[in-house]
Amino acid sequence: QHYFIQSNLSMPKVKKERQAATERKAAAQLPAKSRGKHKAGTSSTEAAVRQSITFNKDFGQHILKNPMVVQSIVDKAGIKSSDVVLEIGPGTGNLTAKLLEQAKKVIAFEIDPRMVAELRKRFMGTPLMSKLEIVVGDCIKSELPEFDVCVANMPYQISSPFVFKLLLHRKFRCAVLMFQKEFAERLYAKPSDKLYCRLSANTQLMARVAHVLKVGKNNFKPPPKVDSSVVRIEPLNPMPNINFLEWDGLTRIVFTRKNKSLSALFKSKSVLELLNKNYQIYCSLNETMVEENFDIKSKVNEILEACGFSNTRARTMSNDQLLKLLEGFNAHGIHFTS
Repeated sequence: QHYFIQSNLSMPKVKKERQAATERKAAAQLPAKSRGKHKAGTSSTEAAVRQSITFNKDFGQHILKNPMVVQSIVDKAGIKSSDVVLEIGPGTGNLTAKLLEQAKKVIAFEIDPRMVAELRKRFMGTPLMSKLEIVVGDCIKSELPEFDVCVANMPYQISSPFVFKLLLHRKFRCAVLMFQKEFAERLYAKPSDKLYCRLSANTQLMARVAHVLKVGKNNFKPPPKVDSSVVRIEPLNPMPNINFLEWDGLTRIVFTRKNKSLSALFKSKSVLELLNKNYQIYCSLNETMVEENFDIKSKVNEILEACGFSNTRARTMSNDQLLKLLEGFNAHGIHFTS
């Protein structure tokens, strides 16, 4: 994809000389080991520009360069000609180009002004430019627009917050996202799997998650330290009718030490103090007298026994079981948020 190439065919002699001087200057700024390694058919201008881009590790920039992987990701998204597609971190636009070919419109969030310039340079003057909207800024801090499909090679630093921002947004058909391999595996891990955790339970409460593609680290420039995986996320409809703050409070406790039994976890002094405080508030708000000689530890043990989860470990619990546990606590006035 030679979108940096500049043609010399009809260039006046003076301009050719100026460009040659510019190219020599750019080449001189490259690391010594990078010089003289340009592939046949690639102009020195293109190589110099590509080499001069320093990818920002703070933004998790690893450009997907394998066109076959790019096409596979687009195919897995099942994009329709009427779809608006949201892309996060488009970089130099390898994935963006394929999305623009199939979608009605692509809204691309890019935080790096240098990459924004490369995107505009790549598509300026082409029919695809009219279908591209570039939003310069942080997608985590911005309100998401309306869209049908989300497709992205996710910067690893924002993987977790973006997944939950996306799921809370809800108004989309599906998302096909590439993450670091272990993070992706946590998203679709099942109870008793080694990587099953709070992230797994929270994500699968709100969506169906499936692994669709493995991507080796050599498919990127620069190569990351680990391999990647692509997952497909489809929001569940309808959503479970629960208080999500309560759910979040429960899962934070039980997955703190996911290999310990629930009876052991709920003996923690800090956990018992929190639940006791919330119980007192609940009774006050509902004008209910707290029982004489009330003991929060005994109450919690009683609920765990009644639900049949005293000796159960969080790493083995399905979402249905976690919901049953939450319902059991709430039915007795025990809450995880005040």
